[in-house]
Amino acid sequence: MYLVLKSVHVLAVVLFLGNIITGVFWKAHADRTGDPRIIAHTLDGIIRSDRWFTIPGVLLIIASGVWAAILGGLPILGTPWIWQSLVLFGISGLAFGFGVAPLQLRLRYLAFLATTSGAWDEPAYRRLSARWAIWGLVATLAPVGALALMVLKPTR
Repeated sequence: MYLVLKSVHVLAVVLFLGNIITGVFWKAHADRTGDPRIIAHTLDGIIRSDRWFTIPGVLLIIASGVWAAILGGLPILGTPWIWQSLVLFGISGLAFGFGVAPLQLRLRYLAFLATTSGAWDEPAYRRLSARWAIWGLVATLAPVGALALMVLKPTR
């Protein structure tokens, strides 16, 4: 059972990181067009993919990881790379929940508003995008750090 949980955990990490990294790619791709219709559509897809892959991925990563650690006899708080990974995951979740997700909704709204009213407030969109990029960097680098800890398993 331990190896099954570990496999599920690794697969969930791959899907989670793949989804958040490709979301950055598609947003940048849409932004380069300067077309609010394409940007709104892309942001809608990113928000949906977060709902379908990112959030369930987080739950699956935590559940399978903690369960595998328990089955493997690894004390969660006594194993530095496990608790440090959980802290990094928490930082990522906070950055996503308080930064990335609300900004994505506002960015999508601005782009959608431009498609319906014709008033494209591109400077406001760019300002929010810059904030989204900073929060997104934190939300992405933290789980990448957790991945490195899980692979390297440092003892301190």
